[in-house]
Amino acid sequence: WCSLHIQTTSRRLADRKVERFEKNITKRGAVPETVVKKGDDYPVGPLLLGFFVFVVIGSSLFQIIRTATGGGL
Repeated sequence: WCSLHIQTTSRRLADRKVERFEKNITKRGAVPETVVKKGDDYPVGPLLLGFFVFVVIGSSLFQIIRTATGGGL
C-alpha cells in the first residue's frame, strides 16, 4: 500500500478554515494603520448638518415665541 495521506474535499476545506482561523488569532491587535479609520471624515455632509441645525434651532425658536405670546399649550 501507498503511504499517501488522502483526505476528502470537505476535510481539506475544514483544515484550511482552521489554519486561517489560527493565523487570525495570532494577528489580533496588529492592525495596520491603513485599515484604522481616521477621524477626519464626517458621517454626514455639511449641507445635511446645516439643514438639521436649521430645523432644530428654528423649531425651538418658534416654540419659544409661541409660548411667550401666550399661545403655547
